[in-house]
Amino acid sequence: MSRASKLTLLGTSAFALGTVALVHWQQQAEKEAMHAGVIRDMEQQRIKRERQLDFEMQRELENEYKKLQTVRDVTDQMDPVPAKPSSALAEGLPKPSAAAASIPVGGTIGTGTGTGEK
Repeated sequence: MSRASKLTLLGTSAFALGTVALVHWQQQAEKEAMHAGVIRDMEQQRIKRERQLDFEMQRELENEYKKLQTVRDVTDQMDPVPAKPSSALAEGLPKPSAAAASIPVGGTIGTGTGTGEK
């Protein structure tokens, strides 16, 4: 066999072994990733079952408390909020004084005047 054929055989053999090793490594990595997904799914199902049991326990407690207590819905019995204040409410409010009307609005801070002058 010539030197070129030996190098070609060696190169192709090395390439084939490298390819087989790479494919094997990829399969192992995919298998581990899939297994991790299964474990994650099992943990999520466990958490979901625990939450469902907690919910059912809370529902049973609520039903038990409703048997022991009288609970009524008062939102149906409430009057709607009036659009305008009633006359009784308006009569109970203090009238604005003349001093309140003389309070300056705006102006420069710290000058004590209502104008923009210093």
